[in-house]
This record gives sequence, structure tokens and C-alpha cells, in this order.
Amino acid sequence: MLPYSLLDLSPIPEGATPADALANTLDLARHAEALGYTRYWLAEHHNSTGIASAATAVVIGQVAAHTKTIRVGAGGIMLPNHSPLVIAEQFGTLETLFPGRIDLGLGRAPGTDQLTARALRRGQDRSDQFPNDVVELIGYLGEPDPGQKIVAVPGAGTQVPVWMLGSSLFGAQLAAHLGLPYAFASHFAPDALEDAVQVYRSSFRAGAIRRPHFMLAVNIFAAETDEEGARLRSSMQQGFINLRRGRAGPLPRPVDDLATVATEPEIRMANHQLRVSVVGSKATVKERLRGLIEILGPDEIILTGHIHDHAARKRSFEIGAEVMRELAGEVPAREAC
Repeated sequence: MLPYSLLDLSPIPEGATPADALANTLDLARHAEALGYTRYWLAEHHNSTGIASAATAVVIGQVAAHTKTIRVGAGGIMLPNHSPLVIAEQFGTLETLFPGRIDLGLGRAPGTDQLTARALRRGQDRSDQFPNDVVELIGYLGEPDPGQKIVAVPGAGTQVPVWMLGSSLFGAQLAAHLGLPYAFASHFAPDALEDAVQVYRSSFRAGAIRRPHFMLAVNIFAAETDEEGARLRSSMQQGFINLRRGRAGPLPRPVDDLATVATEPEIRMANHQLRVSVVGSKATVKERLRGLIEILGPDEIILTGHIHDHAARKRSFEIGAEVMRELAGEVPAREAC
């Protein structure tokens, strides 16, 4: 079966609080585990009134503590914001507490604006050091060399699986060079998707894994009808448009007609950036997912989707799991890494 996973940014819907969003995350994680999802990933964002997962490692620990078997991890940690040693200690601690269940996805973007990046005390210039920081971090998670002066405790020897995240050729090239699994941010920045996958697979050399492993990120807005799926999607479209307007905030309530709250150019922009999405009834979602899998041949799918109503969001991921299980008989999984 083609593995399917879930990316949750702990969205804060309009009318709700961060506490509500985090409670929803724990509930959704238990639901995802029961539905057979392979991984449950959370992502680092800062200075956002619409996302509750800023302290990503803390939330990962809570999700792992409230589940039993599902892998839990970061999709991802924005490494330029952090010392590699601190991240090694955080995820080494998580792996020590929840052995065999922790993933560490790394991104190069700050996950915030420049002013907030400075408040994080690392600075924008750290992105230039990203490849070296990744290598340093991986080293801390491996077996320490004799006489090594700096050791991550916990962390050393935990071998936490590291993933490279990206939306450009840079991440694809680095993942291929280091022999890491690669997750592409196609759910919001799909323009370089096909080129990045080709570069990653053609340039890959064995490292942490023996063969390339590409994860495709897909937004899902699944419901009982195509019309209801489209309505659910309008919250994320509005959120994306608000972000581009410089007015990011809580996840908006859905609307029946997006044209009542956005201009035609804004709608075209949002639809372009969010085009790697499956929207509608189970039959429509299945047809679209099958097409994406046939064209791109991912080794794994990670589903995401900002939906205002928590019950509707749970149902959307439930339909996604049903579709992935049904597609298992049609699309054989690639050999494991």
C-alpha cells in the first residue's frame, strides 16, 4: 500500500482559541491513528494568530503521548531559526521518550516575517548556512566520535530519521546529495514540483536511505458532495488571500461564493498556488488522487487541509484514508527505502 500521512498546522479557526486548536490537534491525531495514517506531522510557524504549532517540538510530544503507534514529527522545523545542537537535543529527547516514532523534517525558510526572524535571535543570514547546519545536526543524532567535544544528550545515537523539505530545486539537490527522504511543499508552492522530483531522483545517492523516497503533499477538502467540498476549501483560499494581503489571521469561516470576499485576480492567485488539491465527494477525490499518483509516482502521500469546522475536517481526512486504501489495489507501493 502507498503510505499516507497527515500534516496538521493546528489552525486556529475564527471564533476559537489556541487552546481549542491544540485540543483539535490531539483529537485529530487519535483519529488519524485509527484511520491507518503512517505519520502525523506538525509545522513551525511564528507570529501567526491563525496557527498554534509554534512550539513544534512541544506539540509533537503531546501528540505522541496521546497516541500509541503512529509516527509523529515535524514537517517541519525551520532550522535557520535554531541551533542544530538544540534541535538534536529536542528530537533526541522525543525519540528517547517515544522510541521508533519520531521524524524530523527540516526546512530552510524562517516560517515567519523578517522582523519575527530577528526576534528569534538567529537572523536571516542563517539560511546561507543551512547545508552545514543540516550536516551538523545529523552528526549530533549519530554515534559520537571518540573524543567528540560536544554531544547531544539525549540525542547522540538516536538516529532520528531526518527528512528534507522544500519547494524549490535547492532542497531537492540537497536531499539527493545527502541521501535523505524528500517532501515537497506542493500543497502551497507547486510551481517547481515536477522539476524538483526529477532532480531529486536523478541526482540521488545513497546515504541515510538506500533509494530516493519522495513525499507528495496534497490538500484535501472531501465531503459528501462536490459542492460541500468546494465550500470547505473556501476557508483555506481566504486564508491564503489574506496572507498575501498582509492580513493573516484566524482561519476564516467558509463561504458559498468566494467572489463575495475576494477579487478575481486574488482568486486566480490562490487557486494557482493551491492547485495540488483534491476537492469534492469521495468519487471526485479518488479520481483526482489517482491522477496525481499516476503522473508523479510518489513514494508517499501526505494529506493536509485547513477546514474551519473540526468535525468536517475529521470527515475529510476519513474520506482521504478510505480513498487511499481503495487505491492500494490499483497503485502498488514502491519498494521500501
